[in-house]
Amino acid sequence: MLLDGEEWQSYFRNFRRSAWRLEVQPRYTMPAEAESLARFLLGEPKPVDHNAAWHVTVRNAVASGRSFGRVRVVREPLTDYIRYQSAWGIPGNIAAGENIRILDLTNRSLELPEQDFWMFDDEIVVHLNYRPDGTQINRELIANPNLARYRRWRDLSLAESVGFAEWNSART
Repeated sequence: MLLDGEEWQSYFRNFRRSAWRLEVQPRYTMPAEAESLARFLLGEPKPVDHNAAWHVTVRNAVASGRSFGRVRVVREPLTDYIRYQSAWGIPGNIAAGENIRILDLTNRSLELPEQDFWMFDDEIVVHLNYRPDGTQINRELIANPNLARYRRWRDLSLAESVGFAEWNSART
């Protein structure tokens, strides 16, 4: 089943315990981010309200005792998008309460999917499907997912990753 609009947004409001994402694409070509990505690439300062709506969602969940987390897979050299995400997106998301870790697969490989997905409450899996250029095709609720496999991917990526601050300080 494909998810869009209000139905998709409801997953971020209605989960009971945890929302977790594996983020593997080297770039995302999202219309809502095009202007801010262009401003980042021009060297402009980050707007104060950058990603503010997401921060409200995360803060509300964390305040109610729920957790947001993700592992961001990277490979050197970093794409412009990952540099943008690292400078403008991730720090604010962490400040809002999201646990973001970085998994650098530059010189190694792990048995992880090339598929982005969200897992809600360790039970609901939604694939985020993209074209090679990073344009999102759709969001697909997976019926009867192999939860053991998704949990294994989550646990492996968490175990092999480092916190964003540690990864970022090692780069500079």
